[in-house]
Amino acid sequence: MRASIQEHFIKRFYYIILVSFLVLSCKSEEQNEGETYQTHFESSNGEETATYLQTIDFYIRLAREFPEINMQTMGKTDSGYPLHIITYNPDGDFNFQKIGDKKTVILINNGIHPGESDGIDATMLLYRDLATGQIEAPENTVLVTIPIYNIGGAMNRNSTTRVNQNGPKSYGFRGNTLNYDLNRDFIKADSKNAKTFYEIFHMVKPDIFIDNHVSNGADYQYTLTHLFTQHNKLGGALGTYLHEEMMPKLVEGLKKDNWEITPYVNVFNAVPENGFSQFMDSPRYSTGYTTLWNTFGMMVETHMLKPYEQRVKGTYKLMEKMLSIAESDYEKIKLLRAEAVHRHKEWKYYPTQWQVDTTRVSQLDFLGYEADTLTSEITGFDRLKYDRERPFSKKVRYSNYFKAVDSVEIPSAYVLRKGWTRITDLLDLNDIDYQTLQRDTSLTVEAYKIKNYDTSVVPYEGHYPHKNTEVNVTVKRVQFQQGDVIIPTDQLGFRYILEALEPSTVDSFFNWNFFDPILQQKEGFSPYVFEDLALEILEENAALKDSFLLKKENDPTFASNWYSQLSYIYENSEYYEKAHNQYPVYRLMKESQEGNKN
Repeated sequence: MRASIQEHFIKRFYYIILVSFLVLSCKSEEQNEGETYQTHFESSNGEETATYLQTIDFYIRLAREFPEINMQTMGKTDSGYPLHIITYNPDGDFNFQKIGDKKTVILINNGIHPGESDGIDATMLLYRDLATGQIEAPENTVLVTIPIYNIGGAMNRNSTTRVNQNGPKSYGFRGNTLNYDLNRDFIKADSKNAKTFYEIFHMVKPDIFIDNHVSNGADYQYTLTHLFTQHNKLGGALGTYLHEEMMPKLVEGLKKDNWEITPYVNVFNAVPENGFSQFMDSPRYSTGYTTLWNTFGMMVETHMLKPYEQRVKGTYKLMEKMLSIAESDYEKIKLLRAEAVHRHKEWKYYPTQWQVDTTRVSQLDFLGYEADTLTSEITGFDRLKYDRERPFSKKVRYSNYFKAVDSVEIPSAYVLRKGWTRITDLLDLNDIDYQTLQRDTSLTVEAYKIKNYDTSVVPYEGHYPHKNTEVNVTVKRVQFQQGDVIIPTDQLGFRYILEALEPSTVDSFFNWNFFDPILQQKEGFSPYVFEDLALEILEENAALKDSFLLKKENDPTFASNWYSQLSYIYENSEYYEKAHNQYPVYRLMKESQEGNKN
């Protein structure tokens, strides 16, 4: 019954699209000459955002009327509706294998959180104005947009869930059809949306990625804030250009047009003037994922309390300025990204953990509002209240430098035990090259045993993620089987591979529970039977006996727990199962390659 209902709505969706084509095709030339291509946002006097079907219909009209615009249907989403991409290229060439070599490509993502709809309407206006000549067409830049990424959320329309937001009148819901927050899904790809995004991203190969959002948090004077990917993490010449050229050019360009902008105000239940830090975008987030492919990424965060029309216009202006930067700097952007493809060849270590560098702090000329601490009439406790009648400009400390605090030596390849098809499926979707062993093979590798980890006690995005993961490392000869997977690190997806397969990274496949079956012990011992064997084991292994007695002497808790004592002997004997906590991804190091060849 449910399937038939879904089929009904999908058929209705395509019927509407077909009717739109037919109606448009019947218009006279006189009507087309007078067409203004007005958006729903404009017809509502800036108070409403377009629905999903209105958005798609608008782009159908543009694609039909303007040869510079192309609309392409891509893969599925959890909603059952497909994602689309809309491409603007004045040359009318939509073959990305050719485009990427000649022009800078900007990919704009809208409606990942459909309640934050500013980008949906602003991008419609931008494409319309480019097509109709209201703004100058770029010669060296191609625009690609996903009109609405979270289609299921967009169709779950309401007027209440963005309780702190000033308009529009109605909007979509943050969660998608399966209630995933899609901006936490880019590395784990639980949703069909994310899998289709991979297809789009690796086809388009954007130089610049923009994800349009609306903020939560503190109050201040700005309509616009920017959240560029963290420049130290992006690293090298790419990070330097982002931090010292691209970002300042955006700020200066907007200021010339009377649009002040500040870094995303990463503050909640506190005041910004006390200082704040840059947001670190790990690979679960859109810009954290795109950074893994050396793409310049940024989120636009408009301020939730500003009027909707003002927010949309600000988003429009920001994208227009980024288009201008891409146009003027296209040769440099293409060169930097081309050089970055091979930069990992010079690295020996890869950072796995980052933290704020407290030795380097920037100063912002911040435009805020004074705030008072009042007594809540509801709770009786202190509450924060901003006073917009008391604006200020103050120097504010901004911590936007990060440093790596842990790293791993980069292997020449990883070896993944066969059968972990969820992993290989994601490698395939991300164009990662790998080979399978054609015969059983013995290799010298670094092997990880999971030593420690903490697990969330509450669900988060369909998982109980791990964190603070630690491993024990041993170098040993391991017998691998035909069909096991060899994943070389020297390839375009180098950073994706390291972030996904090193268990201690924040968003590793291990920390997202992909390998949880290895954490459960499958075999054990019966104490009354094992007692006699345990004694024999100690008598035959002097080193184990010494460590056992030393632990009893120095660890009162251990000494008072008879089961822990038997477990210690069991876990250090040949009877303990080798698979327990054995990470099924092995590291093939460069120095061991010659030995493995022999």
